[in-house]
Amino acid sequence: MTATAIPSGQLALKGPAEKLDAAHWPVRGDLAHIRLAGRCFVPHYAVPMERRVAAGGADLLADGKEGADVREVLGGGTLFNVLDITGGWAWGQVGEDGFVGYLPVALLEERRG
Repeated sequence: MTATAIPSGQLALKGPAEKLDAAHWPVRGDLAHIRLAGRCFVPHYAVPMERRVAAGGADLLADGKEGADVREVLGGGTLFNVLDITGGWAWGQVGEDGFVGYLPVALLEERRG
């Protein structure tokens, strides 16, 4: 399990916002990975929940709906860091620095241990 460091001290945004690549940065208009606190201004930050893709694998989608563009085909056992679950879809990031996208929650295994 990887430890997620929660930033300490006072957080402040300084200067213009960075232009982030949505396919690789875990940030949306309402939520971002906790490691982006101080770099991105959103209403909420989340500590990821580590999950693994089920044995059959899964398509990582650009949007949480059937028929959305596929960003990457993930093999069974791939680490997926879940940041949000809504309507049967999990939004998060592959590993620590992979693609960001959506998977059906049913295709993720519960964390063991």
